[in-house]
Amino acid sequence: MLKPEPIPDIPPDTQRIAHAAFPKGTTITKLRDAFYTVYEDADFAALFPTRGQPALAPWRLALITVFQFLENLTDRQAADAVRSRIDWKYTLCLELSDAGFDFSVLSEFRARLLASNMEQVLLDKLLERFTQLGLLKARGKQRTDSTHVLSSVRHLNRLELVTETMRATLNALVDTAPDWLQSWMPVDWVERYARRSEESRLPNSKAGRDRHALIVGDNGYALLDAARDSRAPEEVQLHPMVTTLEQVWEQQYERIDGRAKWRSASNFPPAGQRIESPYDTDARFNSKRGQGWSGYKVHLSETCDDDAPRFVTHVETTQSTVTDVDMTQVIHHCLQDKKLLPTDHIVDTGYISSALLVNTIQAFDLRLVGPPALDYSWQARAGKGFDSSAFQIDWDKRRVTCPMGKTSVIWHETTKKGDAFCTAKFAFADCFSCRERMHCTRTVRGPRQLTFLPRDQRESLQAARDQLGNVAWQAAYARRAGIEGTISEAVRSHGLRRSRYRGLSKTGLQMIAVGAAVNVSRVVNWLDGLRPVSSRTLPLTRLGLIA
Repeated sequence: MLKPEPIPDIPPDTQRIAHAAFPKGTTITKLRDAFYTVYEDADFAALFPTRGQPALAPWRLALITVFQFLENLTDRQAADAVRSRIDWKYTLCLELSDAGFDFSVLSEFRARLLASNMEQVLLDKLLERFTQLGLLKARGKQRTDSTHVLSSVRHLNRLELVTETMRATLNALVDTAPDWLQSWMPVDWVERYARRSEESRLPNSKAGRDRHALIVGDNGYALLDAARDSRAPEEVQLHPMVTTLEQVWEQQYERIDGRAKWRSASNFPPAGQRIESPYDTDARFNSKRGQGWSGYKVHLSETCDDDAPRFVTHVETTQSTVTDVDMTQVIHHCLQDKKLLPTDHIVDTGYISSALLVNTIQAFDLRLVGPPALDYSWQARAGKGFDSSAFQIDWDKRRVTCPMGKTSVIWHETTKKGDAFCTAKFAFADCFSCRERMHCTRTVRGPRQLTFLPRDQRESLQAARDQLGNVAWQAAYARRAGIEGTISEAVRSHGLRRSRYRGLSKTGLQMIAVGAAVNVSRVVNWLDGLRPVSSRTLPLTRLGLIA
């Protein structure tokens, strides 16, 4: 039960001791002095019932959650800080003798946020306070980039995955329906699945591993047949781990004549669909620039105006296989809802497509600043062939003229995966009699066929490519490099790189809390007169001994 109450004053003893212990203040006490409060109980009223046991003040729990990631503390360490640290008691308006609470309350509070889809409140309320004080304004410049987040579970190979999935399902059913499981489960399963896969001795030879995999596969199908039988208890049929087992077996095995068989590489589902661990079914494997990881991807957006604080405005967490370009419009919609859309959004190539160059201006009245993808056709790479830019397009007459003066005879428009394209084909006789054919097409059976974007997208893409050598554009794009420093700060100081929790939603809440923690640190530094610098300053050079 929640009874929203006003933020209390700081107890006199707590205030006196805190000022004596920290005459210059700490980041946490300075936040209280500068803002009085960031969160209020009313912000979280939807999380709590109107009847029942009285709840701890949600505004305190929200602040503690942010402070926890500000200092990269565990739940136990954060609860201990509430009990023992004067600066935390000062900011939370607690008596020096306050005994605090059990650390499990923080986990329960996060669960309430997730159940009500209110995790963004941790960041958005901070941004509202910054906006009210004139520290944050819309229609400026912002930049976005992504980085990988490692899942909290161990990476498993195929044999470990199926063995551990079988073991996890059996362990879950022991708690759910022990009598049902005991009534039919073979005795040898106890020895095979009692221990974790890394603790048991798996076969060393390939033949032995393959044989073990087929045994596990047959055991899994036997368990699924029993669980899906109409005589099985309803809680078994609907158990999430049984569903996970079914999904893993569908991805890893084929059932031929009632027996399990490993799926071949040609019949393997893509990485975006494959479950990597039974303990975190949202985590996916991906690789970038030769580095592979199992987990998630987080997108950070921040302001980057001159003479203004650089605040994180949005944090979005996705599965690792979701591409950056798929998130560009999602981020724009979220910034629009917060009334924090920029005028210039500075991103790298991964966030840009020809359609977005057109749509962002029309839908959001903002400019995407970043290098678009170049033409990777063999003609463009060779530098001497006739790539798409060498052809003249007459959009009104719907025809294309090649560099040798021949015009196309066929024009049609198609859609592939939701994207529109135009295709023009030249006459067979014109292409085969052309002396420059070897520089135009490599096909030996037909004439040149040119596929290109619709007019607005083609012209926007070409204009963006033409700007790459412009000095003013290069200066504007140079601001993007600063987001790398923000990601580094979040990784090194606030634990962004590794998820503490299992599942996409819980990991997303952690990333949002990290974004809020970065903002707390930056607003305090800004109010202290510390301004962002364009490059890192070596410690000894700060002494000013060298002119």
